[in-house]
Amino acid sequence: MKWSFHLARIAGIDVRVHATFFLLLAWFGSVYYAEGGLAAVFTGLSFIILLFVCVILHEFGHALAARAYGINTPDITLLPIGGIARLERMPDKPWQELVVALAGPAVNVVIAFALYIVVGRLFAPGEFQAVAGGDGSLLSKLLAINVMLVAFNLLPAFPMDGGRVLRSVLAMRLKHAQATRIAAAVGQIVAVLFGLLGLFGGNPFLLFIAVFVFFGARAEASSASFKENADETHVAAIMQPMGPVLAPGMTVAEAAGLVMAGRNTVVAVTDPSLRLLGVVPVASLADSLRWDPSAPIDPLVRRDFAVVASGASLAETVTTLRDSAQELFPVVNAAGQFVGWLAREELAKALGFRNGT
Repeated sequence: MKWSFHLARIAGIDVRVHATFFLLLAWFGSVYYAEGGLAAVFTGLSFIILLFVCVILHEFGHALAARAYGINTPDITLLPIGGIARLERMPDKPWQELVVALAGPAVNVVIAFALYIVVGRLFAPGEFQAVAGGDGSLLSKLLAINVMLVAFNLLPAFPMDGGRVLRSVLAMRLKHAQATRIAAAVGQIVAVLFGLLGLFGGNPFLLFIAVFVFFGARAEASSASFKENADETHVAAIMQPMGPVLAPGMTVAEAAGLVMAGRNTVVAVTDPSLRLLGVVPVASLADSLRWDPSAPIDPLVRRDFAVVASGASLAETVTTLRDSAQELFPVVNAAGQFVGWLAREELAKALGFRNGT
């Protein structure tokens, strides 16, 4: 993430802090100083730092749970609004996502329980507001804030933990994309309620959370729909016709005559059964045509090219295209026969169309 700085490496995961977090500390420091001088600054910032230590531990709960399913977390970034564990991917199975989503709040439950043992009592409901207003000891406030973190994170406001819990439960019965759309809709409703509370309650931070949740939910829904379409659409649905094909031993002049009927920058070379043997760049044919039209095309055949399968999904094909500089890819069926062409531009258009852009 841009404007973030490396803080530490724990359990193979980089812990980073965003520059805006220091602005948060500076702002709170100035508020505390105005209220009670340096002593208030020390006490107030100590609480905020310990709070964000709990947030980091929360994110490590997600990261270590994901690691149990073979999913790595390159880094955890601390932001003014909380922490973000950047998982390489989300779990494929709904029950695994449920475990990963609950692992973060579970850490806060453990912290709250440990603090309860130290503090020696639980809070009555009316005491939370007093503690949030600055009353109580440091440990009492940490206990209260961890209970609040559990409750807040488990709200069904996708993409927060509660929203992911809702999505994972729905995905046990529904398709992943449909479950995501429902969870995102619920999250946006919760975001609107947050926004109204923030607007009429004069709480700008709640307004900020509402905006974050609303657009985060919309992005997750869009991404899930894109993934569903990319998984369900196959290359055969968007590939171009195969056009002219060349045969081994054909002369440059004969090949050039066939290529004139096509518009691609490369042409396929196949055996009589249409099994793909290689490709010839049209530019190479044009050069050879000037020097020796009767020469065979065999020396011009290239075999160092990427091929895509007609039955592959667009999601699978994206990986192939990402690892290659080609603009045009031969498409073969399960028997290795040449059946068409896939243009990088056409794949991008297909994915863009299905992503709603």
